[in-house]
Amino acid sequence: MAASAPAPPRFALFRSADSRDFEQSGIMSQGAPTQIEMAGAVAAVDAGMLEGTTVRLLFDLPGLSLTHAWFKSGFPLPRHTHNVDCLYYILAGALRIGIEDLGRGDGFFVGAGVPYSYLPGPEGVEVLEFRGSNSFDIRLMADNPAFWAKAVESVERRRDGWAKESPPSQSTPGSA
Repeated sequence: MAASAPAPPRFALFRSADSRDFEQSGIMSQGAPTQIEMAGAVAAVDAGMLEGTTVRLLFDLPGLSLTHAWFKSGFPLPRHTHNVDCLYYILAGALRIGIEDLGRGDGFFVGAGVPYSYLPGPEGVEVLEFRGSNSFDIRLMADNPAFWAKAVESVERRRDGWAKESPPSQSTPGSA
């Protein structure tokens, strides 16, 4: 008889100090990018794109995950989809999604398979990402050389400033 997986706990605590690097957690897989997306992403990373974001996995159990993401000012987040629904809650800072400007306490829902992107505001944005899964994918929808050229240019222009940014949740009113 095969052993069954242990039942998830009925109560659990998590501590920010115990969070894991999102990329190293293995919670997200990536669909095969096009040649344009791959070349663009490599160029953006080489320009310093990863210095514009910090993403931590706070909590995961089978069927549930919680992630904290900090995107620094103007981070060029590529248009993409996930294969699961996601609910976003803005902890601090601001972002623009489509024609809507959202700030602290606002949020948005993105259904599985819906392409989206957003642009962090001048102080960046910190979001909590709630998913009803602890395993999901990301598929880039940025098969456009013009997007990647603009993203690389933006990263190069912002990189030095990003090094001086702190999360908007750590800012005090009047400090800049």
